[in-house]
Amino acid sequence: MEKNRILVVEDEESLLKLESILFTSKGYQVTGARDGNEALRSIAQQRPDLVVLDVMLPGLDGFDVCRAIKDDPDTNYIPVVMLTAKKSSRDLERGKEAGADAYITKPFKSVKVLEIIEGLIGKDAPKGGEPR
Repeated sequence: MEKNRILVVEDEESLLKLESILFTSKGYQVTGARDGNEALRSIAQQRPDLVVLDVMLPGLDGFDVCRAIKDDPDTNYIPVVMLTAKKSSRDLERGKEAGADAYITKPFKSVKVLEIIEGLIGKDAPKGGEPR
């Protein structure tokens, strides 16, 4: 059985490792990216089943990356979970406008993040970057 693939986009090394360990421990195949441009290249090549995206990134910020994913007909089906320290109502609104499927603020509870991800790419979701 093929595992769901998650791309974690996080520039802070310790958080990238933490999130990768968390998702891998639940059976997901995890790839990491450290900035927005790297994330978009990875998405074009690997078509993950879900993207976990920080907002504050070098180069393109998470809002721009999310918008690029959702504006592209080849990738707009990929769910995007924004996981960020940006907590203002304006930031939440920007996430919604960019097309994020979920917006979670740091510090986060692992159980909540996993529940949201499972809801977006649960057992019946297509695998391997197939459109939904």
